[in-house]
Order: sequence, then C-alpha cells, then structure tokens
Amino acid sequence: MNKNELIGAVADVSGLSRSDATKAVEGVFDTITGALSKGDEVRLVGFGTFSVAKRKASTGRNPRTGEPMTIKASTQPKFKAGKGLKDAVN
Repeated sequence: MNKNELIGAVADVSGLSRSDATKAVEGVFDTITGALSKGDEVRLVGFGTFSVAKRKASTGRNPRTGEPMTIKASTQPKFKAGKGLKDAVN
C-alpha cells in the first residue's frame, strides 16, 4: 500500500472527503516527524512506538576498493510494533 492508497482507505473508512483524508494523513505524518526531530518519541498504544536512535561513528570498508572509511555518527528513526499490531499480523 502506498500513500495514495492509504489516503483512499482512510477516506472510505472515515467517510471523509479525499482532500480531508489527505490533510489528516499528512497531519499525522508531519506531527510524528516533528516530534522525532525534537528527539521525542511517539507512543500509539496497541500500534507501536516511533523513537530516535543515535548511532556512533564507526569505521567501514568501501565495497569497491576495500579501503577503510569513516562512517559519520547519525540519528535514525526507529519503530517498535506494539502488541495489538503484532497480534493482528500473526
């Protein structure tokens, strides 16, 4: 399912117009992104938790040349599925 299909499904289930469903889906994505960029986590009980993980700098190898290279430290978004989502999938 892609973003447009998600918007269509939200519109069908909620009875919203497609433009209102687009605003709602975009609003949810923007809010989650904003919270994660501040370093907060977003907990959706029964669905899962979005959080931010910090990766340390490390040394890797260039796959083409085999030369060692430095990989910069970074922050990565992380998602951990909740019990309700796990049970629905299994």
